[in-house]
Amino acid sequence: MHTDNLEIIRANIRTIPDFPKKGINFFDICSLLKHPVAFRACIEKFAEHYTHQNIDVLAGLESRGFIFVSTLALMMEKPFVLIRKPGKLPGNTVSISYEKEYGSDLIEMQEGAIKEGQKVLIIDDLVATAGSAQAAAQLIEKLGGIVHEVACVIEITELRGREKLSYPLYSLLKE
Repeated sequence: MHTDNLEIIRANIRTIPDFPKKGINFFDICSLLKHPVAFRACIEKFAEHYTHQNIDVLAGLESRGFIFVSTLALMMEKPFVLIRKPGKLPGNTVSISYEKEYGSDLIEMQEGAIKEGQKVLIIDDLVATAGSAQAAAQLIEKLGGIVHEVACVIEITELRGREKLSYPLYSLLKE
């Protein structure tokens, strides 16, 4: 993919100042999704990077990560599993708690979603502090999977999530 394609992606992500609270810039991927050329460029960039890597399963974080991982999983012909907030998955689940900026949260996966030894790629729309990405990786390991890498469309570099993450991180854009 050419640098021009990264510029198409960047140009189609709207920044909303002071959302959800004053002092925070929210990177809105809704504008990217409304631009098919930019959305395709995003998925193609991920595919270019991952297609020839040894990955068994793709895992997506609720909810915006689902958009990117489901499309990429189809393109790569790989299974896609969900990482969700509590109470949204049927059957038996395995959960893990993690600390956020203002308290703690919980994520879970269905038992058996990952088989022992499977290599898993985790995708989300954005990595800031990396709390949810780190928890997702630990959850995958708890289920017996091996974390291949964490990927995102946008990495907020000033929050140093990459440094806090115990796994490799691939990001299309650094803000």
